[in-house]
Amino acid sequence: MATIGLDKLFYSKITEDASGNETYGAPVSLAKAMTAELSVELAEATLYADDGAAEVVKEFQSGTLSLGVDNIGLAVAADLTGATIDNNNVLVSASEDGGDPVAIGFRAKKANGKYRYFWLYRVKFGIPSTNLTTKGESIEFSTPTIEGTVYRRNKVDGLGNHPWKAEVSEDDSGVPATTISNWYSSVYEPVYPTPTLTALTIGSLSLSPSFNSAVTEYTATTNNATNAVSATASTGATATITANGTAIDSGDSVTWHTGTNTVVIVVVEGSVSKTYTVTVTKGA
Repeated sequence: MATIGLDKLFYSKITEDASGNETYGAPVSLAKAMTAELSVELAEATLYADDGAAEVVKEFQSGTLSLGVDNIGLAVAADLTGATIDNNNVLVSASEDGGDPVAIGFRAKKANGKYRYFWLYRVKFGIPSTNLTTKGESIEFSTPTIEGTVYRRNKVDGLGNHPWKAEVSEDDSGVPATTISNWYSSVYEPVYPTPTLTALTIGSLSLSPSFNSAVTEYTATTNNATNAVSATASTGATATITANGTAIDSGDSVTWHTGTNTVVIVVVEGSVSKTYTVTVTKGA
């Protein structure tokens, strides 16, 4: 559906850890938005076989975001471009300036009156351009334009991917009301189903701590020669069990070695996995 409006332009400062993974600060109003243009550049590769294109891969490489705004305040300009505010509250731009990347959020009004919401996860801006004209017979507004390069973020999401954009319409089916109401409370973080175990038993052995689907590390002790290992995955997920490196089916018995034994259960749903480990110690 076509959009007929644009407003609520926000930015969030980024803090990176030693690995470059982003932590987002509280969103701050950037300016009153007038226009937003987003163009995307894709990396493309084509595999040819039997005199034709057998496979084509297209991946996001980068994008360009051009924002037309009514005015950029001093603090915002300093955050986005790396310019300095001096003791007289004058914004000073230097050739050495280089702003840090930020996340950018905004919304666009659709023809049905509902809104489409956006977060761009990593945008690095340059110096705003300003168009000035002398006063003529008609009134012309001169407003700044700021252009930034859009990148994927370094931090992976729950699927192990590097997102660059989040987008949702408030009238999309199945969208929780809190997703929309909290859109500007923080930069949106993708949510995916987490596969878990709903039950885990090793014969009649006591697990320490007691089984909890959120806990992934357990210990147990035994003098038994064998015990059956049973694991039940959450709906839609599958569980793969190995005992001392050998694959077994749920319900199969494991013969314990004297000393330390390791049982590993990997629960998979789609491309998301979760690993549980039980260390079983058998007495002599």
